[in-house]
Amino acid sequence: MLRSRPISTPRDITRQRDLHESRPLWAGSSRLSLRLHRKPSASDYDVIIVGAGISGALMAHALADGKRRILVIDRRKPVHGSTLASTAMIQHEIDIPLHKLADMIGQGNARRAWQRSARAVEQLSRIVADLKISCGFERKKTLFLAGDTYGQRALRAEVEARRAAAIDAEFLDGHALADRFAIHRTGAILSDISASANPARMAAGILRAAMAHGVELVSPLEITDVRATPAGGVFLATSEGGILSAAHAVFCSGYEFLEAVADKNHAIVSTWALSTPPGTKLPDWLKDCIVWEGADPYLYLRRTRDGRLIVGGEDEDSEDAYKSRSKLRQKARIIRRKAETLLGTALPEPDHVWAAPFGITRTGLPLIGRVPNLPDVFAVMGFGGNGITFSQIAAEIVSSDIAGHDDGDADLFAFGQS
Repeated sequence: MLRSRPISTPRDITRQRDLHESRPLWAGSSRLSLRLHRKPSASDYDVIIVGAGISGALMAHALADGKRRILVIDRRKPVHGSTLASTAMIQHEIDIPLHKLADMIGQGNARRAWQRSARAVEQLSRIVADLKISCGFERKKTLFLAGDTYGQRALRAEVEARRAAAIDAEFLDGHALADRFAIHRTGAILSDISASANPARMAAGILRAAMAHGVELVSPLEITDVRATPAGGVFLATSEGGILSAAHAVFCSGYEFLEAVADKNHAIVSTWALSTPPGTKLPDWLKDCIVWEGADPYLYLRRTRDGRLIVGGEDEDSEDAYKSRSKLRQKARIIRRKAETLLGTALPEPDHVWAAPFGITRTGLPLIGRVPNLPDVFAVMGFGGNGITFSQIAAEIVSSDIAGHDDGDADLFAFGQS
């Protein structure tokens, strides 16, 4: 009899939750349908990827070489989990400023993390262009505004830290900010290397391309247990009573993370967002910039190609608050009022309002790598404000590891580091 080591009891392998409340803007997007299989065509694969959102899509893309047998599965409809709730502000900027992160993990490590994040945004841009994905992908500048957490002095220190790390950034004092953007704060940082997109269409397009290279997509199918064997490889039990085997398993299940990697240094909080109707009258500069602020909770906003304003924020340290319908209405009013004050203009009633769980870590960095005590199982937890960027980093690190190559930055994101 083959000896194996369980990490969970059936139906308790991941923390399950509804991944958004109400109807996110992207839910009505076209071109989200994918060619699905109801059952796996085989019982053994080289890699099984659990999760068919943006993280799973990018992982499949990185691994799909036409030779590996790759299966992607999801317990819900692909691209209809936390990816739908994303506001898709694709930034290189990490929630913890570079100069603050240096105090936490050392200057060299902090620089490597920020530089890797910047490279990931550039790579995402190339992937979308190479695959010719129609997802409204646009390169943007970022305007990071002084707030009650990071004021003018902190922003000046941050600009110096970024420049020392060869990451371009421009400090704007209050006068320059008012002249160029008609925003009245004590200062701001203007930077490049950001983007925006329709995250659902982006994920669907990447999955579609991976499937063209032989990746198999099965939905709905739930994994209820995973076991590692001393000889290497993993067995995965399904909710339908089947057993799948693979050389490697990669859990890209977002905030429904593996219980085996639950840790005191990360948490699930609640966040809220809204969008205005198309053609909303907005400042012209919003066509080129996405905006966030050095406050707690911070406000973030961007314009879509069809003239919607997407605004989010008002995070709460609660993993369940997003489920409240009354709080959804209350938070929408607060977010709308803050955006109107910031932009100096009245906004129409939003046509979409939604809420979702949101992962954070102490350092603002994601958790990526082999699950402790399970050498052939990887987990991707793209926590923090730029989950899409972190998903690309994860795809690069995990695919390199599976191929037998070292990634020089893997230590920054390994479990136990954040």
